[in-house]
Amino acid sequence: MLRTLTWRQRQALTHITRGRCGYRKYSVSTSSAVLQKAEKYQPGQQIHGFTVDKVKSIPELYLTAVKLTHDVTGAQHLHIARDDSNNVFSVGFRTTPMDDTGVPHILEHTVLCGSQKYPVRDPFFKMLTRSLSTFLNAMTANDYTVYPFSSQNTKDYENLLSVYLDAVFFPRLRTLDFSQEGWRLEHEDLTDAKSPIIFKGVVFNEMKGALTSQDQIFALNVQNKILPSHTYATNSGGDPLKIPDLTVDQLRQFHATHYHPSNARFYTYGDMPMERHLKLIQDQALNKFTKINPNTEVPTETRWSQPRENHVYCAVDPMSADTNKQTTLSVSFLLGDVTNTFDSLTVSILSSLLVSGPTSPFYQSLLDANIGSDYAPVTGYNNSTREATFSIGLKNIGEDDVEKVKQIIEDTFDKVIQDGFPKERIEAVLHSIELSLKHQTTSFGLGLISSLMSSWNHDADPLEQLQINENVEKFKKSLEENPRFLQDSVVRYFKDNVHKLTMTMSPDPEYENKKTEEEKKLLKEKLTKLNEEDKLNVFNDGVELAKVQNTTEDLSCLPTLLMSDISPDVQRTQVKSAILESVPVQLSEQPTNGVTYFRGITSVNTLPKELLAYVPLFCSVITKLGAGEMSHHELAQREELKTGGLHVSTHTSLDPSNMNKFNQGILFSSYCLDHNLEDMFGLWTEIFQRANLEDENTLTTLIQMEAAELANSLAYQGHHYAMLCAGSSLTPLSQTQELLYGMSQVSNMKKIAESKDLSPVITNLKNIAQILLKREVFRCSLNSSPENLDNAISSLGTFIKTLPPVVGQQTQCSSDMIEVSDFKPTARRIHFPLPFPVNYLGQCLPTVAYTHSDCAKLRVLGKLMTSKFLHREIREKGGAYGGGASQGTSGIFSFYSYRDPNTSETLNAFEASTKWVKNGDYTQQDIDEAKLSVFQSVDYPIAPPNRGMSLFMNGITDDMKQTHRQQLKNVSKEDLIQVAKKYLSNGMQVDGISLLGPESAISNNNSDWLKVIDGTPEYIYNN
Repeated sequence: MLRTLTWRQRQALTHITRGRCGYRKYSVSTSSAVLQKAEKYQPGQQIHGFTVDKVKSIPELYLTAVKLTHDVTGAQHLHIARDDSNNVFSVGFRTTPMDDTGVPHILEHTVLCGSQKYPVRDPFFKMLTRSLSTFLNAMTANDYTVYPFSSQNTKDYENLLSVYLDAVFFPRLRTLDFSQEGWRLEHEDLTDAKSPIIFKGVVFNEMKGALTSQDQIFALNVQNKILPSHTYATNSGGDPLKIPDLTVDQLRQFHATHYHPSNARFYTYGDMPMERHLKLIQDQALNKFTKINPNTEVPTETRWSQPRENHVYCAVDPMSADTNKQTTLSVSFLLGDVTNTFDSLTVSILSSLLVSGPTSPFYQSLLDANIGSDYAPVTGYNNSTREATFSIGLKNIGEDDVEKVKQIIEDTFDKVIQDGFPKERIEAVLHSIELSLKHQTTSFGLGLISSLMSSWNHDADPLEQLQINENVEKFKKSLEENPRFLQDSVVRYFKDNVHKLTMTMSPDPEYENKKTEEEKKLLKEKLTKLNEEDKLNVFNDGVELAKVQNTTEDLSCLPTLLMSDISPDVQRTQVKSAILESVPVQLSEQPTNGVTYFRGITSVNTLPKELLAYVPLFCSVITKLGAGEMSHHELAQREELKTGGLHVSTHTSLDPSNMNKFNQGILFSSYCLDHNLEDMFGLWTEIFQRANLEDENTLTTLIQMEAAELANSLAYQGHHYAMLCAGSSLTPLSQTQELLYGMSQVSNMKKIAESKDLSPVITNLKNIAQILLKREVFRCSLNSSPENLDNAISSLGTFIKTLPPVVGQQTQCSSDMIEVSDFKPTARRIHFPLPFPVNYLGQCLPTVAYTHSDCAKLRVLGKLMTSKFLHREIREKGGAYGGGASQGTSGIFSFYSYRDPNTSETLNAFEASTKWVKNGDYTQQDIDEAKLSVFQSVDYPIAPPNRGMSLFMNGITDDMKQTHRQQLKNVSKEDLIQVAKKYLSNGMQVDGISLLGPESAISNNNSDWLKVIDGTPEYIYNN
């Protein structure tokens, strides 16, 4: 998987200070047996071929870090001992390509296609169904490739460790696997040697899809141009027009030099013993190697003597609100080495002060000015390269605004240098660091290696990176000693920095056509060089690959868990129900580490139908427009200073027992340090009572940002949009979900953003607030520590008292379900023509609710179809990046494909998978593996802040979970055949199909298909 992030995602991973505390089995302890054992290791101590270099206790993160070096190969190892049951392993390699063939990305795929110890095709994907892993993946970044997994089960952890070690160090790297995962020439029809020859390959199609995104194109070019002299001048994921230059011999050579222990960084995390990890790594891999010099170091960039400018082109965005404003501009600066921990922290904090939130100077000068729709894709601090960068700019501006935006950027830096930052802003950023250290999640171990890897990859000391409090104190001291420390930093890093790149990008209406023609030209060049023998080999290779893909393998060499390894019982959560000021409240005492978590749901059942489409916008803006006497800047300042954020989102869920009954509402959520409870609920009080929904200028900014973000999401989440649309004519809930989350919402936001008069929008938002922000449609939950729960209840009660009272008395927790008994499912086929070179397909059928006994059977069925049939047909044979089937809790069974070069072939594969199930051509082992795959999500660890939420959010009780758990275990082959016939066979159920992608023969001149050019939402209302 190529790792790419939007600028918003990158802000969350910029520095270790954005880390989060992981789930611990017990209450917070800095002296558990796990930590005490790790603290006893001594520098110089030798353990299973490794020597301990450093041992460091990090109290603020509740961990002890042990850094080691392998004696023979020089491989580095970081062990994080922590009282966390979700244990993590990762091995990473510095990978520095010098061309655009995508060699590290294709190698990442190909090493997972079989190894010496596990000589089967694709053991990686097969382990997905033989494991209870909580995470299992591989990722290619700019200059490293990493293979992480996590599991709570010791046997499972060691199984996966064995497979990963053998995969990366002893892969087969067969030519057929290279051609499947990377690229190949192959006939369209494998039975006809006269059919056209085309390019195929998983990574080839993945990158065609990835490079349809304007954000991706822009971010890649900024990196290439600001760091032009070495590996960062390339596309590590691969340029589809250059990928066919790569040979399997070049791939093998890259592996030999880059995937060597001397170039490796091992990481283990959690409560399992370090010695056992080291022994397995030594015995299964490292004892077979000697030391080499991999020569993968990345040199520092030669600094420029003057700034540079560059311009690139992209495709036109058909979902843009203004076709005349599709230019993107960014000014980027090359900063210091990411191995300098304190400088990295300083620039990370400086970046937050400059660009994050409405109180930041660039938000006010660029976004509040409504020149563009949002920040440029690479805005902010980026430490994903040897030397970090900072960028600031705007997207969706007019060409005539380019010079204006440049000047605003310069003027804003000058203003910051002159005025500095308000003390409250600095305190708010430091508060967010403090709160982030206490906030608990289940993925802390994975987040930690994600944060550390980019600097550790260049030989930074990861233990220094972990010492957050020490670095924060150093930062505070620098401010005390020099009140102009931050202003001087702005001068140093930006004002006086001539290694400065101004990048612009504008759309070319012929962009996609030019790319298509370039691919045709490349294909023609390849074919011209083929003689008759070569052409025969192309045909025979295609036949041979298909034969291998269709071969049933003996998988007995692969380790697996058994159904007996699954716990018989659910982990129950104790909750209490109460009525507080006439509002139902769910209470749960949890070890929340001095933080209280609040959720509130207000039902939208009473909302007029014409207002429902505006609910997502309402959620997006209600906390960002100011309230009471506070401007939107002041509200944002208080929010950051006193809370972890005030979040509002749409909420939908199916009744666990009724397909025509569902909940539709708005979810309000926030958390804060216990001593800030009154302030947090005080902010909610101001928002509920006196939200300023008439600030048209700020509203315009927020609308443009939301519309742009939705439009950009199509290239990354097209399969989700396809499935939402495909299901929208099948159940009442799915119809609502399409309106709130689907293509109709993308279109609705586009139309709102295009509007010249926002007064009707403001009226709608005010009407929503008047109808919904009341006690009578409200219910709440609190997760807090036992010693603080009473205080949290008191603060919540004070907030509730400010809401309009309920008429009459509520005596129980209301689920606020709405029932639509007269809904009739309707078959539908919809195509959204979009300028993508690949397709996103979804096909959906209505099934059953959670408590129905068939739900468990359908969940297992989806996993079985995905792993044993659809993966082979859609990804391996078809060349799509992904595809599969699933049954969720929303009463819909879904098929999907992602970045898929095919349409009708994929729909045929969906249909063929049902026939395959009914034929029963699979074993009990296959069924058990599908069950294990389901239990990965069923038994995923739940952090204290989220315990009890399945009951509060979805009405699913622990007793329901226990029954469902037993039903999953009891699923038989006969059950799978029965539900396939009942729900998935042609003629048994109506279905919906949706396609996002280029013009297609499947929908052209076909009356069964509706083409939706502008996403007009009326198509979803057919009942």
